Amino acid sequence: KNCNQRCKNCYINFPQSNKIIKDFISIDKIKEALIDTKNENLHCIYLTGAEPMMHPDFNAILQLCLKRANVCICTNGSFLNEKKVRFLKKVEDENFNTQIFFKLSLIHFSEQENDLFKYRGNFRQTLFALKTLSRYNFTSVLSIQNHYNLDKKELINKFNEVCHKQEIYNVDIQIVNSYPNFEDNNYIKSAVKTDCLHGRVLASNGIYACPFLSNDYRGRVGASFKNYSNSITA
Repeated sequence: KNCNQRCKNCYINFPQSNKIIKDFISIDKIKEALIDTKNENLHCIYLTGAEPMMHPDFNAILQLCLKRANVCICTNGSFLNEKKVRFLKKVEDENFNTQIFFKLSLIHFSEQENDLFKYRGNFRQTLFALKTLSRYNFTSVLSIQNHYNLDKKELINKFNEVCHKQEIYNVDIQIVNSYPNFEDNNYIKSAVKTDCLHGRVLASNGIYACPFLSNDYRGRVGASFKNYSNSITA
């Protein structure tokens, strides 16, 4: 639950205060998971959270994961300044067989409408991060949470215009539905049909079907990667 921001639409139930919660998975737990999955054909390892770049061992974790597979960093972009992105490019260049990708999110192509459901400054911060990543030839995914239920083609066209204006390249724009009620079993059923079919999440207390279901008994599929389920039903 570590994050330096408080998005109003976040799937994590943060306390009302902005106090930072020290809730990090240990690097030893990650090392153990990488050993337990040594015979798995991993296509990509996602570093997610809340905000994974707040982890005190983030750089070491990234290096460990890159030795196994491509890595996608799911981030709010607040740490992606020129110095950090230059460092990450150096890390990627040192790992010849794997790549680093980034996944950021917005809600609307209007700064005002976006920040209303994220936090003040999110729109500009995200575009700055994407532009910086673009300059270093990183590939990014911009996930658009369609909170306003707009036409998907319109959303893609509008965001393409924004990226072109900001000279942002190498960005894959994806539209996802917004699920405001995570207690709704309809969400669970929808989630099972997407990422939960193809990925598993390592948490401190077990293995889960997807990030949204972490610490939720409905999504728990095992205690460790030594023994976990490859299927889930809802």
